[in-house]
This record gives sequence, structure tokens and C-alpha cells, in this order.
Amino acid sequence: MYDVTALGELLIDFASLGADEAGYPTMKANPGGAPGNFLAALNAYGAKTAFLGKVGEDTFGHLLVRTLESAGIETKGIVMDPAVFTTLAFVTFSPEGDRSFSFARKPGADTRLTFEELDLDLIDNAKVFHFGTLSLTDEPVRTTTQRAVEYAGEKGKIITFDPNLRLPLWNSPDEARKQILWGLEHADVVKISDEEVEFLWGIKNEKEAADLLIGKYGVKLVMITLGPKGAYIENKNASARALSPAVKVVDTTGAGDIFGGSAVSQLLKTGKAPEELNAAELERIVKFASTAASLSTQKPGGIPSIPEEKEVMDLL
Repeated sequence: MYDVTALGELLIDFASLGADEAGYPTMKANPGGAPGNFLAALNAYGAKTAFLGKVGEDTFGHLLVRTLESAGIETKGIVMDPAVFTTLAFVTFSPEGDRSFSFARKPGADTRLTFEELDLDLIDNAKVFHFGTLSLTDEPVRTTTQRAVEYAGEKGKIITFDPNLRLPLWNSPDEARKQILWGLEHADVVKISDEEVEFLWGIKNEKEAADLLIGKYGVKLVMITLGPKGAYIENKNASARALSPAVKVVDTTGAGDIFGGSAVSQLLKTGKAPEELNAAELERIVKFASTAASLSTQKPGGIPSIPEEKEVMDLL
């Protein structure tokens, strides 16, 4: 039995370490992909997880599978395809530390996953099914994801969703908005950023956004990350906030994914449905997740930056 099975992209993040006199960056490769970061955080905090996805039958594909195995994630649902390359993402930073993304994904292996290639036992034997919108950008993985979400819903699984907006991967902002809204309509638990909220509805107040998600879209638990200002969490019973602890930021890559995985790990430990959590439980979840995500920004990369549970609890 698995606590969480996720479907989505596995890729290599090439992060800029600096640049030469002509402006060409020196890059460091790290394992990447939001669902992998999400699951690795869950495993770090005691959950059992599995991954559904596709990588290339290449050096990077094998590296990624080994990385997930080292993190304790079940990888038998990962398909290796010799016909396409593992997706690559290139992350550069402004002097202020803001990230810019470019992708080698035309196509990337993650976009070529078909429903027939899914090991549905990994969904059948999980409590939670997780997905994000990078699996909704292209066919055939868009249809695969939609069918998998509907399958998980029919099986009574808790469905968690991360919009994870990356506009360079979409044909247009309108298409991105349409697919994100589809995801929101099918999710029980949503981790969304303040920037994504503003993109979708022009809303800058996190409580207003959470009320909309619960009231209009039927989301049972909303978690809104606010960057260095912390996070806000709400269900039909209560809400809570957490401030981000002061840290020296090195790299924010994967911090939102680590927040999401950390939060879901604590949700699972309550043994309650998302809509049944009380104010004290919401506060514990959002404080733990905010602290874990903040600590992760002190190291480069996603999976390699996940702090140990003791480190999180010591800071709390």
C-alpha cells in the first residue's frame, strides 16, 4: 500500500552557477520535476510513495530513476523510452535571485506517456493521487493525465494538485489557464502560489482566493504559498498562517514542491480527511511545511535540498 502515487514529469534541472565574460553560464545538473520533488519530501517525512512517468532510455533517464530509488520512491511505474530524450530544464538567475526557465522538451520523454503504459495498480493501492499541470501541456500525456485523474476519482482516492505554472511550456496563457482550471475542478487538495492565484483571477488576497477555491471549485483543502511571507491554509472549518523562518537563500528551485509534499505528509499523519482538519491541525501542517520549504532554499536543487525531519522540528 502506498500513501501517495504521483504522475508527472521527471527531468534534469541545469542551474546556473555563474557566467563567463561573454555571458555563457556554467551549469550544474540536478534531478528535477515537481512531482519527484513532492514525493521525495513525503518520503523524507515518513510516507510511502510511487511514481508514474516516462524518461528517455539515456544517461539522464537512468540517473533520475536511481535518484528516486535512493529517495525511497517506488519506480516500477516509470517507463524508459529509447525514442525520445529525457526532458531538460535550464534555470538561470537574476542578480536578485529570481529564476528564469527554458526547456528542451520538443518533445521530452515525459510528454509521450500514454494511458496504456500506466501501472494502474500503483493508483489502486494508494490513498492519494497527485498530479500537476506540466502533464497537461502536450499530448498524449494530457489525455493520459486526465484519464488517470478520473480513474483515481472513481476509485475514491484523495486527489492533490499543483498548478506549477511555467508559461514557456504553453502555447498561450489562455491554454494554461484553461488546463489549470480543469485541474482545480478535479482536486480535493490544492497547493497554489500567490503568483498563480493572481494569474488566474487577478486576486491578491489569499483568503479571498481560498474562499473561491472552496466555494466555487469544491476544493476541500487549500494551501497558498506566499514566497518569503510564508503560507496560508484553509478548509471549510478553519484557517491558519505561517511565516517563513529567516534563512540565507541559495536556490528556491523545488521549494514549492517541498512545501506541498511536506504538508501532505503531515495531513496523512492526522488520519483525517482534508475537510475535517481543525484550526490546530491546520496550523501544525502549515508551520511544518513552511519551515521545510524555507530550509530547502539554503541548498541548490530540489530533491538534494530536502531537510531532514529533525532539522525541521529543531527549528520549529
